[in-house]
Amino acid sequence: MTSRSATPSQPLLQPVRLGALHLPNRVLMAPMTRSRAQNAGLVPTDLMQAYYAQRASAGLIVSEGTWVNDQAIGFINVPGIYSEAQTRGWATVTEAVHTAGGRIISQLGHVGAGSHPDHFGGRLPAGPSAINPGERSFTPSGMKDTVTPRAFTGSEIAQTIADYRTAAANARQAGFDGLEVHAQGSQLIAQFLNPRLNQRTDAYGGDAERRAQFLFDILDAVTEVWDAGRVSVKISPYWTSGSAFVADEEDLADYDQVIKRLGGNSLAFLHLMGPVTQDITDQDRIRPFARYRAQYDGPIVANVGFNRSSGNAIIEQGVASAVSFGAPFIANPDLVDRFAGGHRLADGDRASFYAGGADGYIDYPAISEGNRQSKGSPA
Repeated sequence: MTSRSATPSQPLLQPVRLGALHLPNRVLMAPMTRSRAQNAGLVPTDLMQAYYAQRASAGLIVSEGTWVNDQAIGFINVPGIYSEAQTRGWATVTEAVHTAGGRIISQLGHVGAGSHPDHFGGRLPAGPSAINPGERSFTPSGMKDTVTPRAFTGSEIAQTIADYRTAAANARQAGFDGLEVHAQGSQLIAQFLNPRLNQRTDAYGGDAERRAQFLFDILDAVTEVWDAGRVSVKISPYWTSGSAFVADEEDLADYDQVIKRLGGNSLAFLHLMGPVTQDITDQDRIRPFARYRAQYDGPIVANVGFNRSSGNAIIEQGVASAVSFGAPFIANPDLVDRFAGGHRLADGDRASFYAGGADGYIDYPAISEGNRQSKGSPA
């Protein structure tokens, strides 16, 4: 295996401190749903131990999004962290990662109105308001359009926040090194932030500050369990999907205020998703992050579409402290070593991303003397 010290000048390969997390490099593994918890209890499996341990050379692993309660489910075979069995299962995963020399934090998630009645025996999922987000849910019988949800009651909001606190405590018990609040994409927290989906008239609806209160109450809850220096938030101002997420200038201005407010929470880092775009220059990839670099004082981890070149550039320019990589880590468990040696990256088999089983999950080889010239894309 190629030594990571082969190209020590790469910014991606330099150590970094993110809050209370001391990392040996700045190549983070982004959270990715892989649908391998194929059991009734949605408990992490032996396959998941192997998968995460294979990728332990990442500066930090952010786990796949995990359900904070049984009402959070919106995608098949995704593990939770709300039961004792799930917590014990995750403990075997964190132990495997730590034994391999790595660090891993737990991402806590809830799909909200992006779910489907098929996940709940025919009962409606809940969202901030009774408005269909126009998304798709991966149900036991395939992809289905979302429906008009019921609106959360005030007591259900309070219980959900309490469930985040319990999930945070479970993550601590399971041996994670920290946690991340999933506020990106089209899931529940992002629904509360969205003025087209959140038309509440209580403390959690109205102007941008009140729509953000759900997120900040969750942060208050999880930081009762964890020091804020081990907590991150993943957020996606530029996200577009369904009928409600449009990322127009009004939305971006609302996110400006949320991100400025997050800056007062002494988080380990802000995990920031850029626009989902293809075939653009490094500078075009970096440019959207500069808006938030000017507004957020703490460490930023940049996400979506980065490669070795653009990843090194955004750190060198001071726009981000680290970069998280999603799809490249699927087929390249030793991504850090491949970056260090300048090797081409293997391509993942998209048909197996959510297929279940070992194929396309733990069978991608690490780089070796014998396969350095194998097919793949430029690093």
